[in-house]
Amino acid sequence: MASISDSNLKVNYTYNESENYSKPMAIVTTLFFMWAVAVNINDILIPHLKKACNLTDFESSFIPFVFFGGYFFMAKPAGFIIKKMGYRKGLVTGLFICAFGALLFYPAAIAMSYPLFLLAIFILACGNSTLEVGSYPLGASLGHPDKASSRLNFAAAFNALGAVLTSLVGRSFILSGVQKSESEINAMDSVQLNAYRIFEASTVKTPYLILCGLFLLIAAIVYFSRIPEIKAESVPEETNIKSSKSSLFKFPHLVLGVLGIFFYVGAQVGVASFIFRYAEYQITGIKEKDAALFITYHLIAFMIGRFIGTGLQKKISPQKLLAYFAIADLLLAIAAISLNGLLAVYAVILMGFFHSIMFPTIFALALNKLGDYTKDGSTYLVMGIVGGAIVPLGMGYLSDIYSIKVAFIVPVICYLYVLYYAVKGYQVKSVSHG
Repeated sequence: MASISDSNLKVNYTYNESENYSKPMAIVTTLFFMWAVAVNINDILIPHLKKACNLTDFESSFIPFVFFGGYFFMAKPAGFIIKKMGYRKGLVTGLFICAFGALLFYPAAIAMSYPLFLLAIFILACGNSTLEVGSYPLGASLGHPDKASSRLNFAAAFNALGAVLTSLVGRSFILSGVQKSESEINAMDSVQLNAYRIFEASTVKTPYLILCGLFLLIAAIVYFSRIPEIKAESVPEETNIKSSKSSLFKFPHLVLGVLGIFFYVGAQVGVASFIFRYAEYQITGIKEKDAALFITYHLIAFMIGRFIGTGLQKKISPQKLLAYFAIADLLLAIAAISLNGLLAVYAVILMGFFHSIMFPTIFALALNKLGDYTKDGSTYLVMGIVGGAIVPLGMGYLSDIYSIKVAFIVPVICYLYVLYYAVKGYQVKSVSHG
């Protein structure tokens, strides 16, 4: 048993020093990689379906709205599934849901139906939500409690790698590279226009069938693997938190952490969703696949930040590093509003670097000293991911009414809250007993 020291970042659970956690941690890391594919392919889907289905910026923002709405909808049921079925069977269930969602892209492409695409995206998100509800507390618990944030950031680095590879694959196999001007589209008759839309929609078929197969393969691996069930310890008396008598909402740092997840995910998804559109706005005449490269550059910056951030947390406390990164993103968002041309696009790309450690760090800080409520706390934190549904809608609306530059006011507000959480909101406070 590991002793629980007084630290700003730990999760309380039974830790067996003789246990080999390497294999289950490898599985958790693989799941981090896989759900990155499902999340980040949306950045390619948004401009692609915008063209294929003739959508406005606001209408295209329903892709992240539905996806992260699925996270919110499924978070509580996912927590129930994990608690009742255990980590192994719960994760397998999540993988099957993901596979079914990916499979639905095939009939959606045949029908060329935007509502059916949205349904497929929603179901895929429900599977992802189940994976995250189980994987974060499991990953945090597979080793020494004081290293929980470091483990999550390490796994999240492979999540970032999955994001980069997804953007490259999506750019190559989903984006057709065929661009029609408004005048060319207006000149088409109904038969030509329908053929053009069908061709554009059809490019998602093969990538999503492959994705379906990968989810099923990993489900089989997880099913036949040994995944330990982590049991929570009682929280030490000196924390003045007795989880058996306290509501989750009596943990202020958790409640504020849920809001932190809401605002961070909202900003991260909003920025990534509209990089393509922002590049088109700032660089006249840019080609479709060239604009998509800026998404890749943004995600590469994100991946580099994950690896560097993991190293920095060995020397800098998580909350301080979170504050520094929030300030950097705040300044870059202001630059995106103020600057023009390629320099402005580079500012948006660099925002990915400073997004890198925010989610796992906020998540781990919010789970600090929850004891028996760790799994439930994880459920509420995953529900906070609904910010990824709401914030892009606001950005899409402002983009249609004003411009995509003005839309970056929304991430500015989000980073201000993340900064508050890093400075004050993360602190564990005593609660009254009910």
